[in-house]
Amino acid sequence: MKEIWTDILQTLGQAWWIEVMTEAPRCTYYFGPFSSHEEAQDETAGYLEDLTIEGAQGIKTEIKRCKPGQLTIDEEPLMSKNGVVSSVLNG
Repeated sequence: MKEIWTDILQTLGQAWWIEVMTEAPRCTYYFGPFSSHEEAQDETAGYLEDLTIEGAQGIKTEIKRCKPGQLTIDEEPLMSKNGVVSSVLNG
């Protein structure tokens, strides 16, 4: 029943997500959806531990209601063949 409620909230854009921004690598990650702020808060430590083990630095978190279009946004600039730096969003 809990999954059905979370699915309904997600469809309406009212589910809770953990947004994690890292400075190195420069990425934004979304973990969720969750049916409540408290549930998301309870799960945050595990995601932060995983990212820390993977070597992420400068980690900031926010728990918020949203409906992310991508779960991982890579904001690292890439150098193209012609020497132009651009940002790429990966999903």
